[in-house]
Amino acid sequence: MTTTASRPAVEIRDLHKSFGPLEVLKGIDFEVGHGEVVCVIGPSGSGKSTLLRCVNLLEEPTAGKIWVNGTEMTDPDVEIDSVRRGIGMVFQSFNLFPHLTVLDNLTIAQRRVLKRGRAEAERIARDNLARVGLTDKADAYPAQLSGGQQQRAAIARSLSMDPKLMLFDEPTSALDPELVGDVLTVMRQLAEDGMTMMVVTHEMAFARDVADRVVFMDGGVVVEQGPPQEVLGAPQHERTRSFLSRVLDPTHVAQLGQPGQSAEPPASPSLPVDDRHHI
Repeated sequence: MTTTASRPAVEIRDLHKSFGPLEVLKGIDFEVGHGEVVCVIGPSGSGKSTLLRCVNLLEEPTAGKIWVNGTEMTDPDVEIDSVRRGIGMVFQSFNLFPHLTVLDNLTIAQRRVLKRGRAEAERIARDNLARVGLTDKADAYPAQLSGGQQQRAAIARSLSMDPKLMLFDEPTSALDPELVGDVLTVMRQLAEDGMTMMVVTHEMAFARDVADRVVFMDGGVVVEQGPPQEVLGAPQHERTRSFLSRVLDPTHVAQLGQPGQSAEPPASPSLPVDDRHHI
């Protein structure tokens, strides 16, 4: 018999998701191992965020099965709130309570969901604020923080619930470019600490440097997956090469369709160097 410990952290089989007549996910088979960092990339509308939201049942799958840490999320009898306690999720928007201090944002779920006492909840919250470099912001309100600081506070809030799995849905997409590095540095440290992570991202350098595996999605299916050096450095599918060319060489888009210019993008463009983790 397969034990919980021997199963992947996330296991997805034949996952379909439709919104009315629009089929967004078209039969996804997918796994994330314990301690593995998987980055999901692809164009807008490819189903990346929907896939992520199906993992913790923020979106109800149309068909297929999902297991998280050995528990079937799609079982009608599953205690979904209990399973979700082991899953942290960080969204594009920060979703902090504006009327609560940062410390209160980090303790409210601990006290109400995990039933921790105030002193224990505050100790854990302060430890996680230190972990994301926000020790001095415990008494600040979200409006007093930069976007990057708010996102780091949101990560600390998730960590305060002791998750076994962290889901990130384009966590840097709403940030000014100069604030992105601080958030990616925190995520990089989580990966180094062995956190199981599933990250939907457009940060190709982060995916190259941090991911154990990169998954490229398009049109609701997994087109290609493998180690970053293979998917990002030597993609096998034309659709992957086309996407990476447009992401890594955006000026080429302006050339497409012009007289005398080929519509074919250049193959395997070089990834940019990411030195932000040294900041």
